[in-house]
Amino acid sequence: MNIAIVGASGAVGAEFLRVLEEQNSPVDSLRLFGSKRSAGTSRKFRGKDYIIEELTHDSDFSGTQIAFTSAGASVSREFAETITRHGTLMIDNSSAFRMDPDVPLVVPEVNGDDAFNHPRNIIGNPNCTTIQMVVALKPVDNLSHIRRVHAATYQAASGAGASGMDELHTQTCEIAAGKTPTVKKFQHQLVNNIIPHIDVFTDNGYTKEEMKMYNETRKIMHSDIEVSATCVRVPVMRAHSEALWVETEEPLALVDVKKAFADAEGLVYVDLGDASAPCYPMPKDIADKDPVYVGRLRKDISNPNGLSFWVVGDQIKKGAALNAVQIAQYLIKKNFEF
Repeated sequence: MNIAIVGASGAVGAEFLRVLEEQNSPVDSLRLFGSKRSAGTSRKFRGKDYIIEELTHDSDFSGTQIAFTSAGASVSREFAETITRHGTLMIDNSSAFRMDPDVPLVVPEVNGDDAFNHPRNIIGNPNCTTIQMVVALKPVDNLSHIRRVHAATYQAASGAGASGMDELHTQTCEIAAGKTPTVKKFQHQLVNNIIPHIDVFTDNGYTKEEMKMYNETRKIMHSDIEVSATCVRVPVMRAHSEALWVETEEPLALVDVKKAFADAEGLVYVDLGDASAPCYPMPKDIADKDPVYVGRLRKDISNPNGLSFWVVGDQIKKGAALNAVQIAQYLIKKNFEF
């Protein structure tokens, strides 16, 4: 495959390179693109240095079969035609096209076949919180249709990119040194704090991040599922966590749900085990892992058709770069002709 990565200098761009190498993906040629500021710098892939090219409207993507884009929604919108005009398939990690009806929004474990119908040569990679949630919801929905989900997220600094991780590190060092912490990327100090505010607020009082979970989940699952979320930034470097309360049409036995989780692709079920030494997924253990992890499964005591469980996934990996690469892998596995 002839591959391009747009936004190669960012946190997700670096993760694309790492994931492609880890997955032993068939990369015959590789081109890296970035802003004018990052152009001329280099990144290593399989022991070779690759120079980042400046992305312009004169950039020639002919001969490139797949372009992974992660440079922000405005860049994706501006350069989509430049990238796709010679037939290149653009797998876009931004929010630019996710809700466009002629752009599939794909999580391979949930709706992989949607990837085949991409009339604009664009496939959307969903929001990180949505990706890990739908991977966990799909096995439950297979047992009984999910009516609604209430979600509380605990989102790592990595969700704000490299600058978010840098700010968390800087604030930690500053506070340890007795200094006033620098606040630039986040709305408030993140160290020793949590911030119930991710993205901008909309007219209904929800943030765009929370509305993404509502709208994207319905599109991916082809469902009338109702999702109400509160998205919270926490002082964790990498890997998002979610507490989910799920209501199904029929009551489900925990033994059946556990088996569905254990059998599901891309999902690892963590049994609580002995309550004196309980086991459950945590960000410090899940960072840099490929699957989504589920634990703390129990019946919702407030709802006879309800379940409650805890979900953790690496935001940069499965929540971004890995899912995009898995979309390409799914098409290759199904013998799609690029």
